[in-house]
Amino acid sequence: MRPSHRAPDQMRAVSLERGVARYAEGSCLVKFGETHVLVAATLEDKLPPWLKGQGRGWITAEYGMLPRATHERTRRESSTGRPSGRTQEIQRLVGRALRAVVDLPAMGERQITVDCDVLQADGGTRTAAITGAWVALHDCFAWMKARNMIPRIPLKDHVAAVSCGIHAGVPVLDLDYAEDSNAHTDANFVLTGEGGLVEIQGTAEKDPFSEADLMAMLGLARKGVGELVALQKLAVG
Repeated sequence: MRPSHRAPDQMRAVSLERGVARYAEGSCLVKFGETHVLVAATLEDKLPPWLKGQGRGWITAEYGMLPRATHERTRRESSTGRPSGRTQEIQRLVGRALRAVVDLPAMGERQITVDCDVLQADGGTRTAAITGAWVALHDCFAWMKARNMIPRIPLKDHVAAVSCGIHAGVPVLDLDYAEDSNAHTDANFVLTGEGGLVEIQGTAEKDPFSEADLMAMLGLARKGVGELVALQKLAVG
């Protein structure tokens, strides 16, 4: 039995609330159970210097966790002078996931920065961030289209993410903190709406996992991402 009493292939309760940041061009408050992430997409008429003159846009992301998003207070990374390696890894992952489904030339020479702020953490903050970021990005593009800045929304597909793991010898979907902290294997899967693989991050915390374990987790991930994409469609539809 899972600590949350869910079935092995059962997601936590997920919600996607749009338009929660008044001044952002696109925003979403995403909840995976007790993990809550506020995502805001900001349009900027500037590009990294290395992209200027190439006739395409750029999507980048920043990620952060509020001091009391966890059981004990953590210091703001701004007070240490630089983001941690974990933070850099996650924000690069979010950026890669979004760029995989965007027609960058159709944006024009503009940049959208997607800020992912963890309000409360209970496992799966990066997967929740990616799933909510797609909604915020969609609404930013819709804002641009409504002002005739772009002729169409340049999204080629949906993208969402979910965690899986081997807990007590059983492959399970969407790990919360109680499972993640005790899992023998944990992995994050980023998939498109059409089922394309964007990124897989998998780690054996104890014994190595088998190819059969990997395929079992991938099967669970496809089910979970299918449910998340359906919620994204409902949210923006």
